[in-house]
Amino acid sequence: MPQRILVVDDEPAVTDLLAYNLRKAHFEISIASDGRAALRLAGEFNPDLILLDLMIPEVDGLDVCRELRKSNNVPIIMITARGEETDRVVGLELGADDYVTKPFSVRELMARVKAVLRRVENKASGSSTILSAEGGLRMDVERREVIVNDAPLELTRLEFDLLHRLLINPGRVLTRERLLEQAWGYDFVGDTRAVDSAVKRLRAKLRAASPQADCIESVRGLGYRIG
Repeated sequence: MPQRILVVDDEPAVTDLLAYNLRKAHFEISIASDGRAALRLAGEFNPDLILLDLMIPEVDGLDVCRELRKSNNVPIIMITARGEETDRVVGLELGADDYVTKPFSVRELMARVKAVLRRVENKASGSSTILSAEGGLRMDVERREVIVNDAPLELTRLEFDLLHRLLINPGRVLTRERLLEQAWGYDFVGDTRAVDSAVKRLRAKLRAASPQADCIESVRGLGYRIG
């Protein structure tokens, strides 16, 4: 079955452009022109990914993302004319998987859509692989589960993939650029501080589960490592 994408934007020129290119790439498309319709269709259409504009009527994009993240882990790529760093950071901190600023390249956007979907589908092959670190942290790669002191830890797909890349490279510093390439799944066009924002969220969740579980070390000017 084709993968489903929900496009949320109130500009017909944008939705027409996206729908044409996404259908051409064999995706099934549904369109919402306001936030209330987006929340309704997120449940009815059951999309594999949402392209979400921030500046939409009824309920704005940030509130739509915030509401979805209460119960839904569907990948979200935010698309908006608001390109300020604060908007990007807020969107990522709310749980968006990526961020594209208008005007955007359709080719780049399609690459990002496929990269996010590929990352979601990319599960470990073969038998169950268990990774661990100090502080009672354990990851079951095949099941995509993280356990801290025998209690499950809820992570977004991006947070899981970032932690996975660090755990399989113990003691090795991974640069922000490499983490963008490996966890995001492509050469990220934009500010590498997106990595810092994602790692900050991940470390906060680890500390909340157990202060000792935050085993991620920041290496100034380079990137991050575990162990």
